[in-house]
Amino acid sequence: MLKIGITGGIGSGKSIVGRLFTVLGVPLYDSDSRAKQVMAHNPELRQELTDAFGPETFDAAGRLDRAYLARIAFPDPVQLARLNALVHPHVGRDFADWAAARHSEGHAYVLKEAALLYESGAYKQLDRIITVFAPQALRQQRVLHRDPHRTAQDVLTIIGKQLSEEEKLARADYVIRNDDEHLLIPQVLQLDAELRALSD
Repeated sequence: MLKIGITGGIGSGKSIVGRLFTVLGVPLYDSDSRAKQVMAHNPELRQELTDAFGPETFDAAGRLDRAYLARIAFPDPVQLARLNALVHPHVGRDFADWAAARHSEGHAYVLKEAALLYESGAYKQLDRIITVFAPQALRQQRVLHRDPHRTAQDVLTIIGKQLSEEEKLARADYVIRNDDEHLLIPQVLQLDAELRALSD
């Protein structure tokens, strides 16, 4: 069974592309939502987060206080690197367990969707990488429409923290163009057929 990564900058449409693959029966691991689950429920990681960022990391009911953690970690590159160094290994193990379960179900391949596939080192667990590409101006427009609470500067700041599109494209095994000029579904169908043939 092949393990395929799917990545792309904010606003590229990687989640939409991922959902199209699930319609074809491909299991999809959403790194963002799984990371939140692991942070909330993994006892070892909960302790590591509390030790690193203080007891306020979890509220009185034991729930992860994501707003607190964001205030502490996101503006500070050192603290953000510290957070990622704690979370990513646990998410990597969670993905490995999840993928093993999908393998036993007989799937030809699985997808792991992650914005920071390269930055986190998660690409090392994968056989091939799909990059979803869209021009930056279009990505900014999509994010501002989707997230009214963000400003244009917010979006530029997020883009600045992600690996450049040029680097993602250079390292990709496959590129899906979600630029309002190329139809998505035919690209997904063609790539699905290629990956199924590759896994035989």
